[in-house]
Amino acid sequence: MAATTDESRAIGTALGSAVSSPPASEAANAKDAEKLRFIKEMTSDVDSLQERVLAEILARNAGTEYLSNCGLDGHTDCATFRAKVPVVSYDALQPYIQRIVNGDRSPILSTHPVSEFFTSSGTSAGECKLIPTVEDEHDRRQMLSNLFMAVMNLYMPGLDKGKGLYFFFVKQETRTPSGLMARPVLTSYYKNEQLKKRPYRPYRSYTSPTAAFLCADVFQSMYAQMLCGLCQRHNVLLLGAVFAAGLLRAIRFLQLNWEQLAADIDAGILTPRVTDTSVRQAVSGIIRPDPDLSQFVRDALRSDECCNGDWAGIVTRIWPNTKYVDVIVTGAMAQYIPILRHYCGNLPLVSGTYGSSECYFGINLRPLCDPSEVAYTIMPNMGYFEFLPMDDEAADDGKAASGKLVDLARVEAGREYELVITTYAGLNRYRVGDVIRVAGFHNAAPQFQVVRRKNVLLSIELDKTDEAELQRAVERASVLLRPRGASVAEYTSHACTRRIPGHYVIYWELLVTGAAVDKETLDGCCLEMEEALSIVYRQSRVVDGSIGPLEIRVIRPGTFEELMDDAISRGASINQYKVPRCTTLPRIVELLDSCIVSSHSSPALPHWTPVRRS
Repeated sequence: MAATTDESRAIGTALGSAVSSPPASEAANAKDAEKLRFIKEMTSDVDSLQERVLAEILARNAGTEYLSNCGLDGHTDCATFRAKVPVVSYDALQPYIQRIVNGDRSPILSTHPVSEFFTSSGTSAGECKLIPTVEDEHDRRQMLSNLFMAVMNLYMPGLDKGKGLYFFFVKQETRTPSGLMARPVLTSYYKNEQLKKRPYRPYRSYTSPTAAFLCADVFQSMYAQMLCGLCQRHNVLLLGAVFAAGLLRAIRFLQLNWEQLAADIDAGILTPRVTDTSVRQAVSGIIRPDPDLSQFVRDALRSDECCNGDWAGIVTRIWPNTKYVDVIVTGAMAQYIPILRHYCGNLPLVSGTYGSSECYFGINLRPLCDPSEVAYTIMPNMGYFEFLPMDDEAADDGKAASGKLVDLARVEAGREYELVITTYAGLNRYRVGDVIRVAGFHNAAPQFQVVRRKNVLLSIELDKTDEAELQRAVERASVLLRPRGASVAEYTSHACTRRIPGHYVIYWELLVTGAAVDKETLDGCCLEMEEALSIVYRQSRVVDGSIGPLEIRVIRPGTFEELMDDAISRGASINQYKVPRCTTLPRIVELLDSCIVSSHSSPALPHWTPVRRS
């Protein structure tokens, strides 16, 4: 839902008053006012600013092989750029990127040296994408975070008076043949040497020591972060994680480990289960024997509310001074809002910034709005942005799409677009895969709501499974059914997040010509499907524990006919009806669950080994 005109005026007035009259005695307020002034400037003349950004990018990368192959010949104007440079997806850039991975240091995509690769899920082969980045991208991304903090202080002052309990985790990183690291963007952020050496910043004061964030063992990292958060419970003003699913995993961890945590607090000694030397040393400076706090934890988590498994409002009971919860609850993470509300009560759920491995895009100028109303204002200095209308027939045709794109200043309220970016790091007219809807405008800058990932059916956290990948997994698992005289007649799926961690649910309607298929075979089908899913999915299952075992629910024959009848009764055409390969509608899930014959889960973890690129 877009902000109303009155709301937009109110936001503008608040930003304007903060800019015009910062308290001179407070340096922090003066710095915030400067940032708010910058936001106003960036959002007031989007068209000319975007032209300037594109010219800067093209001039900076004029000597690259890629732009030379496009025939740009040093031109930096929008018209020539659009005429010469095609709209591309990752597969078109992969040969160029692979050369950089293999050690080619010539200016292929960027004239600035590639500093590392950000890994992102989703090639057609199920492998991680490798997104090349350059050193000054860290500064750009950090700037966006700083801008949002200035906005947040406008709505909720006093955040510098306490600490944030954030659950951050590093993920696998590898060294490519070029010698450059390949790792997720947030792992890069946490390990960046400049950031580790940065001076104290009151708005980035965490309860956990850096060693706890950087510990590669998920259990040890989570345990240390939770313990430090409990020891400093009255200092916690912000509670958060990157994604909603991550915070829910932390709450689940507390449910499973609170007795040991309480014992450690009582004794003032970290459990031997945490073996990482740097973590033990860092936590020893925080934990002290505290029988009163230990008893509080035991009493709070033995209460009726917790013993019956409910845990409603647990966040504010344990951390009573929390002002808001800082997590992404847009896009695929919106499915977690009800359970977050359950645990966090009435605390605001704040989604602050919008970005990806390729680029950071914008900030939420109304941070305390309802999660369903979150809209990000694109900051036009972050890159050059174009938009492919989703209701256009060219949306799936790269060549045809080139002539259909509109720029940032010319999107229309209410329409959905696929985001296309050109970055300082050397991505040109690159399809990110995000589908966004224009919710309104702040000054001249559009505000977007994240609708979904293009073609993605299932997602629990970082995993993104599309229809083709799901189909391949079903086909692979179906091979196990053939010796039993059975096959999959029809199927659909659902991302189940009613318990943590969430997991994939696949509904199968079977065609059986012999005896009923035995439980062992169907359990094996679950594991076989997991083996066919992406490396990101399997890492999340095996290493991170952020996805639970895949479940196959066998439903009675005729169920999918009932689904079709339901759709037709609601106006669908029988000639155009297609079985949805994924469903999120509660009534459809209810119907499917009412027809279950048997349920099966993976009996083991799928195969996963660290990717070795050298």
